[in-house]
Amino acid sequence: MTTADIIVETRDLVKIYGDGAEVRALDGVSMQVAQGEFVSVMGPSGSGKSTLLNMLGALDRPTRGQILMRGKDLATIRDLDTFRARTVGFVFQLHNLIPTLTARENVEVPMMGQPVSRGARRGRAEELLELVGMAGRMDHLPNQLSGGERQRVAIARALANEPAMILADEPTGNLDSQSGADVIGLMRRLNEELDTTIIVVTHDPMVAHQADRILMMRDGRIVHVHAVGTRIEEDLETFVGSVLGQALLSGDRVLLGQLGSNERSTLQQLLAGVA
Repeated sequence: MTTADIIVETRDLVKIYGDGAEVRALDGVSMQVAQGEFVSVMGPSGSGKSTLLNMLGALDRPTRGQILMRGKDLATIRDLDTFRARTVGFVFQLHNLIPTLTARENVEVPMMGQPVSRGARRGRAEELLELVGMAGRMDHLPNQLSGGERQRVAIARALANEPAMILADEPTGNLDSQSGADVIGLMRRLNEELDTTIIVVTHDPMVAHQADRILMMRDGRIVHVHAVGTRIEEDLETFVGSVLGQALLSGDRVLLGQLGSNERSTLQQLLAGVA
């Protein structure tokens, strides 16, 4: 990853909440995301996932450290609201659509206040709703749409100002498994077709593995970065990290000798099949 490729970077990012008993939500997070990457962030509750997303989206300021967007330090930007509207699109677990507005009108909202005519706003909204498969539901209110459809509208809204990056916080969290798979599949397709950078916070491994990389967080730190590969690559990596995999690689005869007869027989059959 070259400097020119990097769209967002954090350097030793720290976020502390509380005046008395301090809560260190982020504890020295350094990361880089390249243009066009699809990155997922996983970790237990309280690990700092959503706090990191809020920092990247300029919704909150760090206690210490830097956030650079295309090399520009967010701390030096005076009008963060305008910057955010033009640079970042947000998709939340609760879609946050305005209930009294139609799908088309909801997608138009981020463009209001921007130098875009009313007709251009409408045209852009219709184009995006068609892109996410909602061409036939443009005039429906949110309560007339399914959960998956509402999230599709939210994704279209996030794309309204052609942002450099989309940040999604548990976008499938309130959806059934099929709707969730459809939504994350849509985000993957948009990432590939539009080259839009996407960072998704999720607790769902199936969602996380749609990304190019998975950042694992714990106690406010990134503790592991996993490059997502093919199914066989994933299985091999898991095997190599297992006790048996390590024993085979190191030729540990003592450990291999501790296998039971059934285990040895299974291993011999597997090895014979590979040969």
